[in-house]
Amino acid sequence: MTAARTRGRATRGRSSRTEEVQQRIKQLILERGLAVGDPMPTEFDLVEELDVSRNSLREALKALQAVGIVEIRHGFGMYVGSMSLDALVDELTFHARISKRQGRDDLAHLVDVREVLERGLVEQVIDRGLAAGNTELDEVMRRMDAEASAGQVTPETDRMFHELLYRPLANPIVNQLLGAFWDVYRTLQHDLAPVRQEASDVAQRHRDIYEALRAGDRQAAATAMAAHFRGIRERLEQARAD
Repeated sequence: MTAARTRGRATRGRSSRTEEVQQRIKQLILERGLAVGDPMPTEFDLVEELDVSRNSLREALKALQAVGIVEIRHGFGMYVGSMSLDALVDELTFHARISKRQGRDDLAHLVDVREVLERGLVEQVIDRGLAAGNTELDEVMRRMDAEASAGQVTPETDRMFHELLYRPLANPIVNQLLGAFWDVYRTLQHDLAPVRQEASDVAQRHRDIYEALRAGDRQAAATAMAAHFRGIRERLEQARAD
């Protein structure tokens, strides 16, 4: 057996062992009914309880920390982590950049997914009668109009508008997922040539969505959302052409 094959088997063995320890740690969290932010057993206690080596435990904890399941606060201990999509953002961004070299356009695909998600969500807000009384959305729409009059709608205001659209659904995963898509999109935009866009057009597309939502008009909301994403695609195509 060659040295390379021996090293390969050893690496697979360590990887399998690390994954096994990860599963056991997750099971321990569930069995003990620990919640986000709760302290976990110490590293010493986990080594004893799980009957694993310190190295295997540390590799597993590092992997769990990367996906937000475990939070390690140096000097304080380990805690059950809160949900994070940072790893998803990194992976989507990395593979989207690779896809460009392979003749694919994962950024455009990401916009497609986001459109399907947002159109369905805005319809849910309307169908559940949750469109009225969102004073924060009213304020952000006014801010966007003011920014457009000054010549530029900021990314922060744009992002807040979309977050507030769906806040009445009280679904914490929605904004995290949309936020992840937004982070990938904004990061990858830097790879493209800057696009000149009229701030008034940006604000008007958002106002069309806003007014359809306020009127509880599903069809108008779908039409406005489609126009909004059509504008995004046009800007992407223009940036690629430049």
